[in-house]
Amino acid sequence: MDRIAENLASIRGRIAEAARRSGRPAEQIALVGVTKYASAELIRPLIAAGCLDLGESRPQQLWQRAAALADLPVRWHMIGHLQRNKVRRTLPLTTLIHSVDSRRLLAEINKEAGEAAPVPVLLEVNVSGEAAKHGFAPAEIEPLLAELPDFANVSVRGLMCMAGLESGPEEARREFAALGGLRNRLRNACPPNATLDELSMGMSGDFEQAIEEGATIVRIGSALFEGIDD
Repeated sequence: MDRIAENLASIRGRIAEAARRSGRPAEQIALVGVTKYASAELIRPLIAAGCLDLGESRPQQLWQRAAALADLPVRWHMIGHLQRNKVRRTLPLTTLIHSVDSRRLLAEINKEAGEAAPVPVLLEVNVSGEAAKHGFAPAEIEPLLAELPDFANVSVRGLMCMAGLESGPEEARREFAALGGLRNRLRNACPPNATLDELSMGMSGDFEQAIEEGATIVRIGSALFEGIDD
């Protein structure tokens, strides 16, 4: 659909401008299209327009979407809470798990991965400190990095966060800056199976602030489908 292609082009333009303001090329920012509220009839035009990285918040929906769109070269991202009993079925379908939010989940992924290629993951950090949110407290990340050699079947590529539910633009910016600062402080403390190169932060309402504060991955849903009646 033309409107979806136009929305995607507009968002890519905004990403490029925000990247320029942060002193980086647009190619350093990956866009993950969040499809949890879209039908397959809307997802296919999005893929056709060139958005091949797609994210789902619920494992069951990711499984269904991956099966329904198996004929297309989609790279699936798990961006929501992943229960341990859903790890085995989810791992073969995903390019990157953004939402590793506990040691128990990390251990389960490590176990299910076995001796195949290490599973790429991000550590979810609760930068806003909201009790209702999943994620590690910022102070937990440094000691966790020291434990990562015990999880040899996992490759930690970076950190992920969401701005607070009630955060306005400037509050969101401070939260994104806090995650970037945490990454920068710990980057040289990484064991061999961690790099912290990636920062997954920013959604439809705040991705430009996130990019300006160092995001390398933005997760955008509603803005891609704006003006579309599904």
